[in-house]
Amino acid sequence: MVKVAGPALSLDASGSIAGIMTFSKWKGRPYVRSLVRPSNPRSGGQVGVRSMFKFLAQNWAGIGAAPKATWEDRADQKIVSPFNAFMSYNQARWRDFLAPSDSDPAAATDTPATTGVITTAAGVRSATLTIPITSADDGWGVLAFRGTPTGFSTAFDNLIGVGLIDGTADVTIVDTPLDPGTYYYNFREFTLDGQLGAELGEESVVIT
Repeated sequence: MVKVAGPALSLDASGSIAGIMTFSKWKGRPYVRSLVRPSNPRSGGQVGVRSMFKFLAQNWAGIGAAPKATWEDRADQKIVSPFNAFMSYNQARWRDFLAPSDSDPAAATDTPATTGVITTAAGVRSATLTIPITSADDGWGVLAFRGTPTGFSTAFDNLIGVGLIDGTADVTIVDTPLDPGTYYYNFREFTLDGQLGAELGEESVVIT
């Protein structure tokens, strides 16, 4: 990455040129770098990272003032916003296959939610996964993993979706697009303070 002044004969260039170079900003400073495209944007790792990123970004607003305040020291140290500190810390935890936390640091002592019987339903190139919540307790979300063959182990690179626990409402996660075949799913929940629960049990679905 190269920092520049007045990139591309402008004061504030952004975007890519000829699929080779891209212009943008980082912490308010313009830069230019080569344009990098992932060889497989739907690899297990890519899907897992994007799924967790989406969950964290969507639920930052709802975690409350007290948890948000715990990110201020980390944000000051890194010269970023509390939101960016929250995102980077939790994405790093996820890469180590640790659950995210709404507060800094993660204590991992909360009480997980209690779940009911999980069901799966096949759709058009999709599978709908439904996780009933019978007692929310300190639960924050449910992780859905897909693997083959049956008996696979849940891991960082086979996450396909993250669902928010909202009281005792069912958590629904849709996995799409899917080619015809048999797919196996397992699930783990996590608490507000970053405790990763045990596997909830495997379910399967047949896409025709």
